[in-house]
Amino acid sequence: MSDKIAFITGGNRGIGFQTALELGTVGVKVVIGSRDLHLGEAAAAKLRQLGIDAAALQFDITQPADHQSAYHYFDSSYGRLDILINNAGLAKGSFPGSGPTVSASQVPQDVLHSIFETNFFSVVALTNTLLPLIRKSTAGRIVNLSSILASLTLHSDPNSPIYDAKSLAYDASKTALNAYTIHLAWELRHTPIKVNSAHPGWVKTDMGGPGATMDLADGAKTSAALALLPADGPTGGYFHMSQPLPW
Repeated sequence: MSDKIAFITGGNRGIGFQTALELGTVGVKVVIGSRDLHLGEAAAAKLRQLGIDAAALQFDITQPADHQSAYHYFDSSYGRLDILINNAGLAKGSFPGSGPTVSASQVPQDVLHSIFETNFFSVVALTNTLLPLIRKSTAGRIVNLSSILASLTLHSDPNSPIYDAKSLAYDASKTALNAYTIHLAWELRHTPIKVNSAHPGWVKTDMGGPGATMDLADGAKTSAALALLPADGPTGGYFHMSQPLPW
């Protein structure tokens, strides 16, 4: 894996940082994108102390200029990108009026737009910007951080564990991201590139909260596994811990 280069957005903390650790431990060169460069550099330094080849890039997923900067960085430094982990995103409840206590008919339009901008539109834009570099990889991998809350099948089933966990803005943004996964995987089906959606689980992070059921060490396993898929691995799928989830 020593010749693999990975870009992990929102990689300075939480699941993103843990994913960088997972990939770096097996020899992948990791570049973490962070809105605050100082925090990103501190995270990269921590990884280097553990023997991982790591660097940081100032990066805000909502800024098109940062997408271009990322493209130029990887193009000039490596001439390609092997792994893109679209980890950066907003959680349910990130804005007033976006959490599970707000019914679908009450979600403010500006909240819908803001969460979709971060969790969907900006992810699509970044991926499309970096895709020419991923095409230059011998085994490109794109991992979109989704959620079990994106599953329309489970949301519509009264017997499912998430039936009452409705948060329209967040859930719908991740459902849209799943649709992008399917469509992009189909577009790239005749290439070595694999595109998949990952549900990390309910993880004990700042975003997940102390009541989460999974430790951080396990929260990156799905993303890392999809980033390191062999040539005969799946594409266009939706997974948690190697198990497919219903759309």
